Amino acid sequence: MTALIYEQPLNEKTRSYLRLEHLAHQLADSLKQDQGHHCFYPLFSLCELTERCDYRVEIVKDIDRQLKTLEHWQTLPHVDNEQINSYIETLSQHRVTLQNAKRPGTILKENRFLSALKQRFSMPGASCNFDLPQLHFWLAKEWTLRRDEFESWVDEFAPLLESVQLILQLTRNASEFQQTHAQAGFFQGETSHPLSLIRVKLDSSLGCYPTISGHKSRFAIHFVSFEQQKHSDKIIPFELATCP
Repeated sequence: MTALIYEQPLNEKTRSYLRLEHLAHQLADSLKQDQGHHCFYPLFSLCELTERCDYRVEIVKDIDRQLKTLEHWQTLPHVDNEQINSYIETLSQHRVTLQNAKRPGTILKENRFLSALKQRFSMPGASCNFDLPQLHFWLAKEWTLRRDEFESWVDEFAPLLESVQLILQLTRNASEFQQTHAQAGFFQGETSHPLSLIRVKLDSSLGCYPTISGHKSRFAIHFVSFEQQKHSDKIIPFELATCP
């Protein structure tokens, strides 16, 4: 058994970033090995999210905030200036790329093949070859050809996804895990500053999982027994990270 990390966003922006990161991981997996028509589900989910909201403006603001924080860290003693300079350079590059990029998904909306698939994929079981003969034809291509084509579609979202993943990496790195425990399966905490993300590291051998709720500077964690599917009354040791 291994330790699992559970994360709970405490604001809508972080929630959106985590969803984008989750889709980025699924797309990366689809490029590593042939997943047939299943590769289109994360692609179309990403298209749907970026159609609803243009994340670029908010991400650029977050990049600016991260740059100010990193510049402040440069003035502190005993910091890794090489690592900080690397982050500053990477963030600055992402900022320029995002500002110059078209809205993600624009080119894909003009692709007749993808548009036809996207309309059908929202229906249960609608990826059959009699519903989508063009999909049947595409899947018959060599995997290497399909991978290259799929990668070209994914690349349109690269500036957005890479920026989000870097922001989340910096958010997670801002707080280290601390050992603590929950009495009777319950833990409550609060901080003097607003939080964006709660992280719980829990040994799976304990047979339970956390449900986390909260807002800004206050949060609560309930531990639920997986087998019984009810609140645990045991003392649960776990590690906690509260990320600003």
